[in-house]
Parts: sequence; structure tokens; C-alpha cells
Amino acid sequence: MGQQKGNIMKNLVERLLVFFIGLPLLLSMVLVFSQNNHMFFNLTIFVFSVLGALELRNILGQKSIIISSPEAAILGGITPLIWTLVVSFGFSCFLLPAAFIMGATWLLVSGIFITQEKLVNFINRIAAGFVLMIYPGLFMTWVIQMAVFPQAGMVILIFLLVVFLNDAAAWVFGMLFGKNNRGYIAASPGKSIVGFIGGMIISVLTGIIATLLIPGAFASTVMPSAPAGAILGLAAGIAATLGDLCESAMKRSAGVKDSGKLILGRGGALDSIDSLALAAPVYYLSYYFLFT
Repeated sequence: MGQQKGNIMKNLVERLLVFFIGLPLLLSMVLVFSQNNHMFFNLTIFVFSVLGALELRNILGQKSIIISSPEAAILGGITPLIWTLVVSFGFSCFLLPAAFIMGATWLLVSGIFITQEKLVNFINRIAAGFVLMIYPGLFMTWVIQMAVFPQAGMVILIFLLVVFLNDAAAWVFGMLFGKNNRGYIAASPGKSIVGFIGGMIISVLTGIIATLLIPGAFASTVMPSAPAGAILGLAAGIAATLGDLCESAMKRSAGVKDSGKLILGRGGALDSIDSLALAAPVYYLSYYFLFT
């Protein structure tokens, strides 16, 4: 019992350190270094996409779905890198489908000359390669695309707050009030109903507050701004929760607890961006239709 309490306290301290140090640093990067459509932030997204792809490669390896580390890094980082070049440096957007096709072509034709022993697992390697080109990198390109919005810094800021505050509130509410209402989702039995509700409330409130404090960036073009902010927060909050659960399902299927050990209290890079990845296209499209 004492060891369990000690582990809980250790996890709490680590999460608080990340939240009160890591999150402000990330938000400062967005607000201070806005050159070239937030180039530094976009490159950070690229780096985390590569790290996430490498961790996903290790998870897939637990199920004998094998692909090399260099291939995983290249395929996982190709879409966020290309889109950073497009958004921050003005390269042609046609580079993205071209790069995607080049990656797919490599996966398909590279098996022609491999040995008989490796040919047995070639289909698994193709499957792993296509997965890594899509997740998390292709999803994370939607975060980079947010940099083209007017007042992009504020748009990205609220996106990060909606996702990370959702996660923090879900964890806190679950710890305090979720003892008797958890275990309903096999992929993540530790998640509680109260935690989910708490996370959604915070996401909705974040969206509403954004319309009140940053009207220049969050003035709705289709309805009163406060309800639009609530919809934005709710949609992104639900997607963030689903992103966390999707990665939990993959890890549980592979029999691993964390995708890595990069970040205190959170695990690996993929554990840190799983919610961002699924929330990014939902938030982007919701903002586009509600506020532009």
C-alpha cells in the first residue's frame, strides 16, 4: 500500500513538473518565435513526429511487424517536414503528395531484390511503413497548417490549451472522484467517466474563454462566438480523448505500458502527442468553419 501511494505521489510530481515547466515553454515558443509562420514550433512538431514514429515502430515490433529504424524515421517524418517547408518557407504544396508517393513506391518496390528470408515478412514491412507515413506524422501536419491562420499564435495557443488542459483535468478528476466509475473501456481501464466529464468541461470552458479574451481570433462568422467556442472546445476535447484511447489500445495490444521514457510522468513522445494528433484535424476544421 505504501509503495502504491509512493508511486502515485511520484507520478503526480512528475506530471506537475511537466505541466508547469514544459507547457509554458511550449506556449512561449508559439508566442515569441513566430518567424516564418512559427518555423521553430513547426520543426518541433516534425521532431516529435519522428520520435513518435520510432516509438510506434517499437510497438509494432512487439507483434512481429518489423521495419527498420531509419525507414521508420524517414517515413514518419516526411509529411510534417514537407509541410513545414511549405508553410514556413513557401515551397510548393505539391511536394507533399509527391513525397508520399515516393515513400509508398519505396515500400512497394524495395521487396523485389530482398533475400528469401526477409521476403517472408515483406508484407508486414509494407503495412508498418504505410501506418508510419500516416500516424502520427500526417495527423500532426494539421498542427503545422494552423500557422497560416491570421493570429495563428492565438489559434495554436488555444489548441494546445484545449488538449493539454483536457488531459490534466481528466487525470485530476479521475484521481479525486473516479474510483467507482472506471474500467468501462478495455483499452484503458484506468480512465473514469468523471475524468472524461471533467476533461470535457475544461475543454469547453477554454473554448468559451478564448472567444471572450481573444475576440480578434475567435469571433465566429456563423453564430454567436461563445457557443462557437464551446463547440470548438467540445469537438477538440472529444478528439483528444479518442486519440489518447487509440494509442492506449495499440499499447495494450502490444503488451507495453508506455511508448517510451522521454518525458517525466507521461512516457514517450507518442504518449505526449497522441491526443494532439487526433485533435489537430478536428480543431483545425472546426475553427475554419466556425471562425473564418
